[in-house]
Amino acid sequence: MGYVNKVMGIIATIGGVLLGGALMMRLGLYRSLMAFGILQAVGNLAYMGLALAGTNYPALVLAVGIENLTSGMGTAAFVALLMALCDHRYTATQYALLSALATIGRVYVGPAAGYATDPRYLGLAWPTFFFCTFLVALPGLALLAWKRPSIEVLDRR
Repeated sequence: MGYVNKVMGIIATIGGVLLGGALMMRLGLYRSLMAFGILQAVGNLAYMGLALAGTNYPALVLAVGIENLTSGMGTAAFVALLMALCDHRYTATQYALLSALATIGRVYVGPAAGYATDPRYLGLAWPTFFFCTFLVALPGLALLAWKRPSIEVLDRR
């Protein structure tokens, strides 16, 4: 597992960033954020499939590869969004604050996953948990759709 996650995962992430950056040139900021966000949400379903498949090395490689590839693509678009939100006079400060704010989910919400699957607490089965991660992504995509006009203005700058 460690080899797959670290070695193949980093290769897939770098590939995702490069692919995401290249696709952003064609799609623009909003369409990239939406497409890559959808791909990231669907990528979580690969882990649901892995949980349903049980011990299956090829399914593990596929799930890790899909998740890291789509995360890299999403990261490319998200960094572009943060950069577009910054005023050129205060770019360093604003980017630092926005990128720090973006880590709140990872730092504070991520650890709750352990409680969600722990039988002493919520006790979700792994397939159910990963399906829930897919569902949790949907409000963010809805918010993105709602903010489309603002994001398209940023893209024209």
